[in-house]
Amino acid sequence: MNVLVTGAAGFIGANLVKEIFRRFDHPLVVGIDNLNDYYDPRLKEARLEKLLSNDDFIFIKGNIADKELMDRVFSQFKPRIVVNMAAQAGVRYSIINPDAYIEANLIGFYNILEACRHSYDRYEGGVKHLVFASSSSVYGSNKKVPYSTEDKVDNPVSLYAATKKSNELMAHAYSKLYDIPSTGLRFFTVYGPAGRPDMAYFDFTEKLVKGETIEIFNYGNCQRDFTYIDDIVEGVVRVMQKAPKRSVGEDGLPVPPYALYNIGNSSPENLLDFVAVLQEELVRAELLPADYDFDSHKKLVPMQPGDVPVTFADTSALERDFGFKPATPLREGLCAFVEWYKDFYFEK
Repeated sequence: MNVLVTGAAGFIGANLVKEIFRRFDHPLVVGIDNLNDYYDPRLKEARLEKLLSNDDFIFIKGNIADKELMDRVFSQFKPRIVVNMAAQAGVRYSIINPDAYIEANLIGFYNILEACRHSYDRYEGGVKHLVFASSSSVYGSNKKVPYSTEDKVDNPVSLYAATKKSNELMAHAYSKLYDIPSTGLRFFTVYGPAGRPDMAYFDFTEKLVKGETIEIFNYGNCQRDFTYIDDIVEGVVRVMQKAPKRSVGEDGLPVPPYALYNIGNSSPENLLDFVAVLQEELVRAELLPADYDFDSHKKLVPMQPGDVPVTFADTSALERDFGFKPATPLREGLCAFVEWYKDFYFEK
């Protein structure tokens, strides 16, 4: 197995690389990451440090928006499976720094597609399967739940969502034109140990531990389909091993070997209930006192631009094609996160 993972020092990317080494015998994994400072670089460095202990892991610090770099990587390492996790994430950040999203999510992804296209000329067999990260954000403010990949998603409510929908369209076009087997994965609110500090569960934890007040949007009337990192990674590993089949249509042209799946827990949690569980786990880990007055440290505020009131994944296609359904209970996942948080920030 010869795999290229972009965003390899990121939350999902690093856990994916770790699982590839655990699951398969001596795979060659090439990881790319620009190690930017969108959030605390110490987290990326800590994730990366664990990966570098494996002799079959090659790390390249670089930007997927650098076309020459991507061409060199493909020519040198000849990946058969490409998993694109590199992206500028975050809904709210896309409002204040849109340039980062155009560079990473559009130009960067275009470079990946072009490198996959030319792989068939550069080395025998070329890319066998391109797997790329999309997001539940593409569903925008769809009223129908649960969200299905069959739903129309032409009304994004953030630039981030628009770039992710663009990735799906671009991949489909390249799949049709150049017969590149491609699978897009719409992730639903990923959480867990060593996660992203810009995510609500991480931000809430930091504020509560510091005695600060947390803001709960839409006056607490939000529901999120929280999906534990191990479930996300399990889904990705299963998908990457089973590329959509190539075939030819009646017109003699390739039928796009393209697929799209949701990966979510299919169990939306009310945000107030979620925060209550998080608080209980912080008390259990002795990061908060047993008599912590939560009500005095929360503030209910209006919905923020780019946010949606509910996310809810229909994973029937994933279950049908791969026999897998994410199912980690919220408390179990938050317990693991809190234990990691305590160890990383307080017990070194």
